[in-house]
Amino acid sequence: MKSSIRTRRVTVTAMFAAMATVLMYFEMPLPFMPPFLKVDPSAIPILIGSFILGPAAGVAMAFIKAFVHLFSSGTGGVGELADFIITSSFAVSASLVYRRHHTKKGAILACAVGTVCIAIAGVVANKFLLLPFFGKIMPMEEIFSMCGSVNPLIHDTNSYLLFGALPFNMIKGILVSLLTFPVYKKMSNHIKVFLAKVEPNAKVAVETH
Repeated sequence: MKSSIRTRRVTVTAMFAAMATVLMYFEMPLPFMPPFLKVDPSAIPILIGSFILGPAAGVAMAFIKAFVHLFSSGTGGVGELADFIITSSFAVSASLVYRRHHTKKGAILACAVGTVCIAIAGVVANKFLLLPFFGKIMPMEEIFSMCGSVNPLIHDTNSYLLFGALPFNMIKGILVSLLTFPVYKKMSNHIKVFLAKVEPNAKVAVETH
C-alpha cells in the first residue's frame, strides 16, 4: 500500500512538473516593466500540485522545471536558479498556509501570502542573482537606461527593485492566483479519483462546493 501511494504521488508530482516545464516557454512581457522580466503561467500547476501534495512536492516540481530549462539556458543557470527560488517561495508559503486553513477562504489567504512571498523573493533574486549577471553582460547604466525607457521611475538599483522587480512579482503572483482557481476546478475531480484509489481521505486544495 505504501509503495502504491508513493508511486501515485510521484506520478502526480511528475505530471505537474512536466506541465510547468512546458508552460515556462509561454512567457510575455508586462507593460511598464523592464523588458527582460517576463511572466509565464508555469507556477500555476506547481501551486495546484503544492496544495494537493504539500510544500516538498512543490519544491520538487520547481526544481524539475528549472533543471530541464537549464539545458536551454541563456543565463548560465542564473535565471533558472532565480526562478527556482521565486517559485519555491510561492509554493511553500501558500501550501503551508492552506494546510492550516483548508477552505476556500484559506486558499485565498494562501495565495495572498504566497504573492507577498514571491514579491519578496523576487526582489532578493533580482538583487543578488539577476542584476549581477546582466551587469557582466552590459554596463549597469545601460540596463537602467533600458528599464527607464519603459518606466521613467527606474534609474538605479534601488528604484529598479522598488518599481520593477517588486511590482512585477506582485502582478505575477496575483495572475497565477487568479488563474489557479478555474484551472483547479477543471482538474480536481480527476486528481481526487486518482489519489483516492489509495488515499481515501486525501484532501485537495480548493473545495468545489
